[in-house]
Amino acid sequence: MIVVFGSLNMDFVFAMERLPVPGETGLARSFHALPGGKGANQAVAAARAGADVRMVGCVGRDGFGDALIAALRDAGVTCHVERVETPSGCASVCVDASGENAIAVAPGANLALRADMVPKNLLTPRSILLLQMEVPLEENWRVLREAKAAGARTILNLAPAQAVPPEALDLVDVLVVNRLELAMASQRPSDGAWDHRALASLLARRHRLTCVVTLGAKGLFATDGADDRALDAFPVEAVDTVGAGDTFCGVLAAALDAGADLADGLRRASVAAALACTRPGAQAAIPFAAQIKAALARDARR
Repeated sequence: MIVVFGSLNMDFVFAMERLPVPGETGLARSFHALPGGKGANQAVAAARAGADVRMVGCVGRDGFGDALIAALRDAGVTCHVERVETPSGCASVCVDASGENAIAVAPGANLALRADMVPKNLLTPRSILLLQMEVPLEENWRVLREAKAAGARTILNLAPAQAVPPEALDLVDVLVVNRLELAMASQRPSDGAWDHRALASLLARRHRLTCVVTLGAKGLFATDGADDRALDAFPVEAVDTVGAGDTFCGVLAAALDAGADLADGLRRASVAAALACTRPGAQAAIPFAAQIKAALARDARR
């Protein structure tokens, strides 16, 4: 079982020829309001990959909250989502013709999420706790401590990039970061000239975790401080990269929950993330288990 402790947002997606620069008003080619939020996206990705998923989060007492919960249930996610007086979280997502994006988030109800909202019977040695960084960080660290005390496996996706205390990293089994987030976790300047492999290995040894660095079109690098592995990206024609990282995290969690080893889990997650880039939107683009399996078979024949 996978327990996702995280955010639910309604995404307002604007398709642009190019992303506006500061001070510029850009005209969008199209607009869609779609369910999202890093927590909800990862929960949907894990469920579509075949996992038993429980989502713990908060939404407002508004129509957006209704839609966000309905989308999770449609994906087969069991909801432990509380309704609060604060409006549901929302995000403005601008996507250019190449698939690159710029996102602004208003957390709203997500800021009401508390660790004690997680039913105690969900955290067991047979469960995986999956976390991101769009909810109050102290609550993240509280539920991390409770999960480790219960013997659960823990995965932290350090997105969006924010500072994380070293004692929290000591509670993480698998850390998923991009280059910017790796710098944040290692307390390095984001524009510094450092080697991501060496830095990831140092972080893995220091905190006794597995560090997975996603590198976009360049693939990924993973290390536990001793055993390193690199993986090329699955080739696709990208339409929209929104949600690719969340798809990666959710499918990786699902693979590990099903008993896959790390190498197999990373391959499945990488292929799923690539497939998510071939369609617009976040949750709408997340592939199903059969689609991932078919793409893996095509990749094996390359």
